[in-house]
Amino acid sequence: MKRTVPLMIVMVGGILMMVQYFIPHQYSQAVFDSYVSWAPIIAAFALILGVGSLTRVHAHKIRRKAENWQYSWAVLIPLYAMPVLAHIWPVSLSGGMDEPSIFHFLFMHIQVPIQATMFSMLAFYIASAAFRAFRAKSALATVLLLAAVIVMLGQVPIGDLIAKWFPQIGLWILRYPNLAAKRAIMLGVGFGILATNLKIIFGVERNWLGGAGK
Repeated sequence: MKRTVPLMIVMVGGILMMVQYFIPHQYSQAVFDSYVSWAPIIAAFALILGVGSLTRVHAHKIRRKAENWQYSWAVLIPLYAMPVLAHIWPVSLSGGMDEPSIFHFLFMHIQVPIQATMFSMLAFYIASAAFRAFRAKSALATVLLLAAVIVMLGQVPIGDLIAKWFPQIGLWILRYPNLAAKRAIMLGVGFGILATNLKIIFGVERNWLGGAGK
């Protein structure tokens, strides 16, 4: 039952949604509207299950003193502290409406700097990956290197000072070769999503069931 019931729910729901999309009718639209109205409720229960699962996993790591178990406290404390503070003190401690609340203060002084740090590190990783990818080891790598240099120089003022045609060539590369490759990639991603959805609907792919799918 742990495996059959979820598979049946996904199969029936997926087939109904496909029929509703390709065969629009007032009855199928009514079924779609009913599904949409239930979606926030299901999402709320999914959020509860997700928080419970996250709590159980990290509490288990803390009890076992697993490797890097201290970081589990860094997950659990903000997970519960932020909603509690948002409900207990929706305004500032002084009671002023113009002053930021504790939730806003913690978000702006903890979450935002952490996000800025992570994105800064990601920028360095991207630059490192680009440096390794732009090595002219073959003809295709050389073409990639030249195109990247032209596009980058075309986006900054120094490119216009070097040659007047840098911005125009860079814009042409972005509009035509880059857009063609981007559309091909998105088309492949779309077919991959479609294939994965069909495998899930018809029960071929069962990894999403977790242990019950084995």
